[in-house]
Amino acid sequence: MTHSEIEVSAELVRDLLRDQHPDLADRPLRLGARGWDNQLWRLGDDLAVRLPWATQSADALLLKEHTWLPVLAPRLPLPVPVPQRLGEPSAPFPRPWIVTTWVPGDPADRAPVTRAAEAADALAAFLTALHQPAPDHAPIGRGRGGPLADYSEGFAKQLAEAAERGLIPDPDAVRAVWDDAVAAPAWSGPALWLHADLHPANVLTADGTICGVIDFGDLCTGDPACDLAAAWILLPDDTADRFYDAYQPAPDTATLRRARGWAVGRALSGILIGEAGVHGRPGGKATWGPPARAALRRLIATAQR
Repeated sequence: MTHSEIEVSAELVRDLLRDQHPDLADRPLRLGARGWDNQLWRLGDDLAVRLPWATQSADALLLKEHTWLPVLAPRLPLPVPVPQRLGEPSAPFPRPWIVTTWVPGDPADRAPVTRAAEAADALAAFLTALHQPAPDHAPIGRGRGGPLADYSEGFAKQLAEAAERGLIPDPDAVRAVWDDAVAAPAWSGPALWLHADLHPANVLTADGTICGVIDFGDLCTGDPACDLAAAWILLPDDTADRFYDAYQPAPDTATLRRARGWAVGRALSGILIGEAGVHGRPGGKATWGPPARAALRRLIATAQR
């Protein structure tokens, strides 16, 4: 049985806790969510157990969070899942796992932002706090935060697939947003801390506004435009300008152009993942489609002003 084939059950999680963290083993336990890389189990009211299960890269991503989130979390104005305990690989489960704080809220792909101004201010404050120069030994990302041009081949393939499936009304307009972003001057500032995966399933909402950010597995350093793209994906119409006004330091025109490129790429991915979910194909998530389509519409409309 390979690592990715290990069946994670409540009994297994309970046994792991009894063996390595017995003071937590009697807490109520229930499945919270299954993501791309990890399973999340709710542990009592204030903790969660995260175990890698679907990808071989998940181990390194989990250990990265365990190392760096306790360093970053104290300065962040929104709750994040702060690691509390580390689980070592063992015979029943030969992979590392962690216990983190539980962050309440609903994923934004299921509970979209409705209080636009409050959400824009909350997201801007969070990214202003996160986007600080990182030390030389900070983790390197999986290409995120680097030059957009590195993704041009993948973007072209996704654009062609979406157009072939009839999922986007104006492929040329989508391509124009991307081409403008790729042509923008590159980031010349210091390598800043990035979340690097701010799609709606990784941002939590409550009462219509943003209340937490989860899944820092892609935490890395680089160009802040990678994260600033989130304004187009997460916030309602006519809200991006408020976000960019609140974010500090104010991004220059080149950074705003690159952010639009990251956003259009993520929107295109979300549309394809959403369509796969509607049709029950592996890896599909139906809830990703609506926010991605809305983001693409916003990006094209603002480009045509």
